[in-house]
Amino acid sequence: MKKIVVLGCGLVGRVMAEDLSQYHQVTSVDISKENLDKIHSSNISKVCKDVSDISVLNDVIKDCDLVVGALPGFMGFDTMKRVILAQKNIVDISFYPEDPFELDKLAKENNVIAVMDCGVAPGMGNIIFAHHNNTMKINNYECLVGGLPKKREWPFEYQAVFSPIDVIEEYIRPARYVQNKSLIIKEALSDTELVEFDEIGTLESWNSDGLRTLIETMSHVPNMIEKTLRYPGCVEYLKVLRECGYFSYEPVEINGAKVRPIDLTAKLLFPKWQMKEGDEDFTVMRIKISGTENNKQVEYTYTLLDRFKNNTISMARTTGFTCTSVANLVLENKFTKIGISPPEFLGDHFHYINDYLKERDVIYKVSKN
Repeated sequence: MKKIVVLGCGLVGRVMAEDLSQYHQVTSVDISKENLDKIHSSNISKVCKDVSDISVLNDVIKDCDLVVGALPGFMGFDTMKRVILAQKNIVDISFYPEDPFELDKLAKENNVIAVMDCGVAPGMGNIIFAHHNNTMKINNYECLVGGLPKKREWPFEYQAVFSPIDVIEEYIRPARYVQNKSLIIKEALSDTELVEFDEIGTLESWNSDGLRTLIETMSHVPNMIEKTLRYPGCVEYLKVLRECGYFSYEPVEINGAKVRPIDLTAKLLFPKWQMKEGDEDFTVMRIKISGTENNKQVEYTYTLLDRFKNNTISMARTTGFTCTSVANLVLENKFTKIGISPPEFLGDHFHYINDYLKERDVIYKVSKN
């Protein structure tokens, strides 16, 4: 039985800790006792400490075989760097803005396996992409993805599974995509389109920075785009808040005190976005991959429609189980690549990961045209 430390016990971190505890000795670490108290499994050790303190982090991971990262994005890069310096392997889901490949040399020097962005998209979408990249010449990759509440409540019709600031980052970080081999950069929330989904109806898609490492690692593919999905109308409210400065990191002075608008906005919005007892959600994703395979034009379409089940948030399941499947790959010595690995480096392990997800009732349907 391997020893795993899961950093972060929010909605996703808790699901990952409980899943991994079926096979391994798991310790869950979080600054919030309230979060730790929500763990159902008696097999999980709980540590209520602040891992932003490097001495605390080093102490809690010193005896483990693997670290699983589920911290907010603003902590992700520095935490991964510290875990690498401690010479511990890590599989991580935090959506940090920094370039992960800046840590590649350090990981190699310390003989560390470090898998990042290991969620849904980025995450499973990248793995599917890489799986087909092994067998065909891809010309187009499109990923539409979103996690949404079952119940639509005015004004945002949205609930957050992740840290509020991480969600807001999606609304302000410039979106990058590739068109005819050229990198295009547009503001987030741009190019809104209405898209139809079976069982769900009409959703609104918009540019977000979800391609991430694919821009570099899949640079031979001429057309690549990822767009986020929300209920129609949501984007207009977000644009108003953004344009009024509510998402700004630049401090403003109020009655002699300096306040970052984004901190105030996150504080105000979190109660409105927070998943509450009894709330249900769903995750929807559609991936289209087209190109040439065996001298024929083909298009593969993957669809995911996953709903709240077994008293577990869908986005936590779909994100968390992708990460725990990769954690098991590392622990079983089936993925041994030293250095920084974005999820597309796991294309050869698509079937293992997909089967792991199927066992947990996360089903990606695929069609070929």
